[in-house]
Amino acid sequence: MNSYPASRIAVLLRRLLLSYLITVTALYLMLPAEYLVPHQIPPLSALSPLRATAIIAVLLVALSVLGHFVNTAAAERILMPSIFLILTLGVLLRASFSFPYFWLSLIIEGILIHYAIHGHNRAESVFTVTSSTWVPRCFLIALSLALLCFLSLWGICRVRGFATPSYDFGIFAQMFHSMKTSGLPMTTLERDGLLSHFRVHVSPIYYLMLPFYMLYPHPSTLQVLQAVVLVSSVIPLWLIGKHHGLSGWQRCLLCTALLLFPALAGGTSYDLHENCFLTPLILWLFLWIDRQKTIPIYFTSVLIFTVKEDAAVYVAVIALWMILRALLHSNRKETVLGLILLALSVGYFLSVTDYLATVGDGVMSDRYRNLMPDDNESLFSVAIVAIFHPTKMLSECVEPEKLSYIGLTMGALLGLPLLTRRYERFLLLIPYILVNLIPDYVYQHDIFFQYSFGSLACLFYLTAINLADLRAQIRLPLLIYLLSTCAVLFIAFPMPRAADYITRYADNREAHMQTEQLLQTIPEDATVTAGTFLTTYLSSREVIYDLGYASRKHLLESEYVVIDIHHEGDFAQYATGGKKNGYPNLLKLLQHEGYKVHASLDNRLIVFRKST
Repeated sequence: MNSYPASRIAVLLRRLLLSYLITVTALYLMLPAEYLVPHQIPPLSALSPLRATAIIAVLLVALSVLGHFVNTAAAERILMPSIFLILTLGVLLRASFSFPYFWLSLIIEGILIHYAIHGHNRAESVFTVTSSTWVPRCFLIALSLALLCFLSLWGICRVRGFATPSYDFGIFAQMFHSMKTSGLPMTTLERDGLLSHFRVHVSPIYYLMLPFYMLYPHPSTLQVLQAVVLVSSVIPLWLIGKHHGLSGWQRCLLCTALLLFPALAGGTSYDLHENCFLTPLILWLFLWIDRQKTIPIYFTSVLIFTVKEDAAVYVAVIALWMILRALLHSNRKETVLGLILLALSVGYFLSVTDYLATVGDGVMSDRYRNLMPDDNESLFSVAIVAIFHPTKMLSECVEPEKLSYIGLTMGALLGLPLLTRRYERFLLLIPYILVNLIPDYVYQHDIFFQYSFGSLACLFYLTAINLADLRAQIRLPLLIYLLSTCAVLFIAFPMPRAADYITRYADNREAHMQTEQLLQTIPEDATVTAGTFLTTYLSSREVIYDLGYASRKHLLESEYVVIDIHHEGDFAQYATGGKKNGYPNLLKLLQHEGYKVHASLDNRLIVFRKST
């Protein structure tokens, strides 16, 4: 008999808290912009305490009346974390992002999610788990298509809005044009002269995109293809979750977290890169290993090798994990398979690095210069320092500028990749540490560059298998909490950047069309030197140079020179005395060599043509 009043009090408190959250969220979102920072106190007139109290009372009465006729308990419990998430996002998006505030909000969100699922007395879960997976599948397909459209629109607006620089997208745009016409990955942009891109990075995986590019040979196609490759990563992750016993909704939440993972969308911020293939391919490799499919394991490993010269490192690390796991479980077959994969990885890496050292530009080992002794600059010296001087390696991983990256990657996954007592799995953290945390090359620990694509596949595989080891009762709350974290970070980081490019293109569409019309006056067979943000549009030609890096010889051999006078970096090499006089000096040079103005736009964009 005593439980009845207690239950009524619990219901009353729940409805009161829900009414309060709805009211303060609505009032907050209507505040003037200057009061949208959490620590800024608005005047009492803006808070409207009497009006707020009245709204809370009205909502409380309305919920009580509705609850008298309909069972609203589940809806009320679900609405509480949802409304709080909207309030949190309002702060993160409309004010400034703060990690302490973010993590505190997540703690509160976790408490509300736990209550939403279990209630005040661990009542029956509000989620009805069934054996059917068609609903979560349809939800995941819809979200995948939405992200595909989002990433494609972002990339297309960068191309059509003249926001893609020569390094690196202009290079790839010209390379694909060359692959379409000659079958070879030739480019003049990359090193200011005609050469194969594979002398810089060995990435034959690009030929998988070529048939689709040939259907619509435009740089925008490459942006869409990258989005398709990345979004396809949910297929192997879904199958991995199924293999390890995760339910349909658990797999759906995990795959949704991958789609909203800030480093996945953020990695497309600077256009197409071959690394995008790493995320799905590494997840497919894990799936075949779990299913013990030998032929697909070899085939997928070879595909990973073709992504880039250093991609073999991922296969080598996975092979080491297989060997250690097999030895611990006395699995002779997997031990042999792991040894073969390790030998193939090491052999391929040594071969391709020797090729680059003798024929190409060599491996970019300078990114690990912070671990290189003064008397040795090889990658082997880096390995020696990492093994025999571990304190140096550990200190590099926790430098201040890398802590935010850790928060946006490992923190977004709630540390689940670390939540295991099967310690051999920690070997799969090596790519994350080696590629993203150890180097001082700033872009490798930045979610807005492509260097996270390989390591995030390992992190999500670890998350999936570690979740499968936990009790079924706590998987769903953890996944909802994880998804909330990724959703907040996605909306706070990649989405505003993408929205900025989309908005800028929409606001300046007419000006961009005028720029296109101006550039169309340049013949397709002409040799051109152009500013870095103009080369992508002009990439469908055999010879094009970047104005900021072209030698004087190549500049003056060009029939056309295209200059955006607002982009000073394009002609910085012509500045003298440390002054911003690069453009006047370049103009004098062109006039001296007989170049005349061919066309211009708003005294901003000028096309020079060499007199014959």
